[in-house]
Amino acid sequence: MEQKKQDMTQIENGLSAEEIKNLINCAFSAREHAYCPYSGFAVGAALLAKNNVVYSGCNIESASYSPTNCAERTAFFKAVSEGVREFRAIAIVGGRKEKGKKEVEYCAPCGVCRQVMQEFCQKEFLIILAKDEEKYEIHTLGELLPCGFGGTNLLL
Repeated sequence: MEQKKQDMTQIENGLSAEEIKNLINCAFSAREHAYCPYSGFAVGAALLAKNNVVYSGCNIESASYSPTNCAERTAFFKAVSEGVREFRAIAIVGGRKEKGKKEVEYCAPCGVCRQVMQEFCQKEFLIILAKDEEKYEIHTLGELLPCGFGGTNLLL
């Protein structure tokens, strides 16, 4: 069932298997830069803009926790700071970072990251949660944030 959903999503949303694989690999590369000395939980994200540029991000922790930034928001903020506001998909990989261990688990975006996605993306925006190139799930923003509040709620 999981594979069938992936195949349908690729066709419906125009995201090829090669693009998915590339995003997952970029997310793994970004994860290598994670600064997570307190939680030991390293996350990498790769955000695909509509102009086909990929923006990477990693989580960056702070001892006081509140200023900590998630990988997904790092990628979004990098893109937005360069004037990009339209996106197709994001791949996210994450898990405990232990010496010599690359194992990750499915790592869904937190509520704050989902809200940032809601600010810039449509409900059809793809969120790829990956363990590796072969094991991944594809969700839409609408699935992960079904009753999202965004700019359209504030416009008169």
